[in-house]
Amino acid sequence: MEPSTIEVPADTVEYIASQLRCHPTDERVAFRLDEEDKLQHFRDCFHIPKMQDLPPVDLSLVNKDENAIYFMGNSLGLQPKMVKTYLDEELDKWAKIGGYGHEVGKRPWITGDECIAGLMTDIVGANEKEIVLMNGLTVNLHLLLLSFFKPTSKRYKILLEAKAFPSDHYAIESQLQFHGLHVDKCMRIIKPREGEETLRMEDILEVIEKEGDSIAVVLFSGVHFYTGQFFNIPAITKAGQAKGCFVGFDLAHAVGNVELHLHDWGVDFACWCSYKYLNSGAGGLAGAFVHEKHAHTIRPALVGWFGHELSTRFKMDNKLQLIPGANGFRISNPPILLVCSLHASLEIFKQATIKALRRKSVLLTGYLEYMIKHYCNKEETGSRKPLVNIITPSQIEERGCQLTLTFSAPMKYVFQELEKRGVVCDKREPNGIRVAPVPLYSSFHDVYRFVNLLSSVLESAENKI
Repeated sequence: MEPSTIEVPADTVEYIASQLRCHPTDERVAFRLDEEDKLQHFRDCFHIPKMQDLPPVDLSLVNKDENAIYFMGNSLGLQPKMVKTYLDEELDKWAKIGGYGHEVGKRPWITGDECIAGLMTDIVGANEKEIVLMNGLTVNLHLLLLSFFKPTSKRYKILLEAKAFPSDHYAIESQLQFHGLHVDKCMRIIKPREGEETLRMEDILEVIEKEGDSIAVVLFSGVHFYTGQFFNIPAITKAGQAKGCFVGFDLAHAVGNVELHLHDWGVDFACWCSYKYLNSGAGGLAGAFVHEKHAHTIRPALVGWFGHELSTRFKMDNKLQLIPGANGFRISNPPILLVCSLHASLEIFKQATIKALRRKSVLLTGYLEYMIKHYCNKEETGSRKPLVNIITPSQIEERGCQLTLTFSAPMKYVFQELEKRGVVCDKREPNGIRVAPVPLYSSFHDVYRFVNLLSSVLESAENKI
């Protein structure tokens, strides 16, 4: 899915160490990587939480004035500094001119979502007319499935990966029930092989080939929320469509994280949230994609006023002129305050470019993996130090920035001790801690600090095994 010209992170780390005449795990390597990082200045565009402000931090263990190590952008991205400015602009406009704000300013309220949709094109790899910003992710997923999932007596299944995010799982269950279908019979779940954490592509393709004639929709994550596995979107799309299936993706953990080319890959539909890697704030404005090939053949099952062509929308004659494609799926007017926070983040992406961010991310996460493998997942003679296992694929093309870690020590103890020391990450059942250095605002020195803290926590956990 990505060019093979990306350098192997371990080679880069070891080359820099040789230049500095030090060990690859030396702090000087982290400093040099930051010095050579052409995207480092984008960190200044975000509010980085301070140690003293985080509720779980034990101030006796940290310098209260230091920045926290924020590795939770896969759950909630940090706040761009321009968010407050953009919110204030719209609040001031509302205060000063009231309803005239619908038509004036750089974000007229009637078309606020359309004003920023163009900033999404490179991030998801689509034409502007294929993108719509609206609602929340699961609402958009329901709207898309109502149009793309049309079960027949022969083609009635939805195919998805095991342990999909609960909202996807529930959405599919309810869609099947809505059509009067039996969930156990029609919800086809692919599981990893016994003893494995992630799915093999050959197993996915085999199920599609063998059962494709009975599958109406293939619906996968772009990046799995728990394991961090980046699925081969073009291969899954090609295989599903070859069997007559519609193929869609939940890109919640992929958008803003990895390079996407939805149009060129021929994906039928997709949806995403924007509060993770797109940094729009909790409950931020979500997005959807409908390939232009469906613009005049797939219609929304539920329509609203904002799916009507703008040129005749205010004639109020109740004669629907549906906008072809993705924008026809809009139901209500855009929530302008949510548009503001997303706008602030997308402008940063425009400057940084998703291609450059992905290149840095590969090195940043590769450096994290290198350091963990050195300090935390090898047995030392006579040591009872707990071990770390990385369940996220080691292949660059099969992951984004997130690594999911499991431990031989109690996961909750490790997580709590990291929190006390100002590490912001998250835990997910059954036993994983997700760590996501985000290239827009995470540094290589953040990674160095994290791994050293993790190592000391594991040493303190020896008696917990």
